[in-house]
Amino acid sequence: MKDIQAIFFDFDGVILESVDAKAWAFEKLFDEYPQYVDDIVSFHYANGGMSRFDKFRYIYKSILKQPLSEVQFKQLCDDFSDLVYNRVLECDFVSGAREFLDNYYKKMSLFIISGTPQDEMVKIVNEKGLCQYFQGIYGSPTPKGVWLKRIIEERCLDPTKCIFVGDATSDYNAARENDLFFVLRVTDSNYDIFKDKKVDLEISDLFELESYISQGGN
Repeated sequence: MKDIQAIFFDFDGVILESVDAKAWAFEKLFDEYPQYVDDIVSFHYANGGMSRFDKFRYIYKSILKQPLSEVQFKQLCDDFSDLVYNRVLECDFVSGAREFLDNYYKKMSLFIISGTPQDEMVKIVNEKGLCQYFQGIYGSPTPKGVWLKRIIEERCLDPTKCIFVGDATSDYNAARENDLFFVLRVTDSNYDIFKDKKVDLEISDLFELESYISQGGN
């Protein structure tokens, strides 16, 4: 832990307490289908980190069982962004997140890799006053595992000296694909999802991550 080169963070549920804000947006977006809203919201929680693009296509195909035209798809994307943007900006930081960024951004390279569309993610980070902390901000539609591989290669990083901090299976899979140490931020909504997965470290907030790193991984 003393030789960490880079830390990659998911955003929703890791930097900001914004997972529920996204759930609210799915509920509002599909309120004309009250019989399916619970299934849609449950799908959202079970697949945190999946891009909204993939979620919309799955919802229409497997939950609503309706065709989804490209016009409808684009409108869904626009409406979701309109619903969620200001709501996310109002969300609190995960406990210890701001303090961690303050303490470590000059000591190692920090990155965001999110399932949120990249342009929107950059705007949110900028509005929250966080841009100075990160060497790069990356989002969908490019998958997280692809971003990780690309950044590690371009910056000549050693994967064994990099950490991915996430709260979703997409984060876990991206870390495992690229041989990174995976830190799970455990919450009530993901506890059951990860109970049978082997993670390298579990934390409830970023104060715990700072404590772990400062003690050299002990």
